[in-house]
Amino acid sequence: MNALQGSVDEAGLTALAAALAPALRDGGVVHLRGDLGAGKTTFARALLRALGVGQRVKSPTYSLIESYQIAERALHHLDLYRIADPGELEWLGLPDLADPTALLLIEWPERGGAALPPPDLIVQLAHAGSRRDFSLTAASARGAQWIEQGPGRAGHI
Repeated sequence: MNALQGSVDEAGLTALAAALAPALRDGGVVHLRGDLGAGKTTFARALLRALGVGQRVKSPTYSLIESYQIAERALHHLDLYRIADPGELEWLGLPDLADPTALLLIEWPERGGAALPPPDLIVQLAHAGSRRDFSLTAASARGAQWIEQGPGRAGHI
């Protein structure tokens, strides 16, 4: 399974993230795409909580990056909405975040261009009235495995 799509309310979006979380425990890169207010941060928060982040999960809109440590695993949540040019990412230290065991959740990845690592999974969210349309698209073999092991296996949607 290389893709999964559907429509969910906010509780369903949280459940989708929770269903995906166990498959992401070994790290990788997730690109979160969608318009303002489409649910990217809601999805990221739910995913981080499901992975075991117990502290407050802050939106990285102004800080650009929020990092968490779970056991020996680094989790990094980036929000690139305020980035005007990919060159601005140089000072973020992206190469330092490229540990293959780290999980990178990147909102607005299109603003980072080639400065970002390629995704394993692309999560696309869109407004659909009071619901959110979503698609999970594998961009690597690892991403396909995540979909199959997570929400695809669970028959989540």
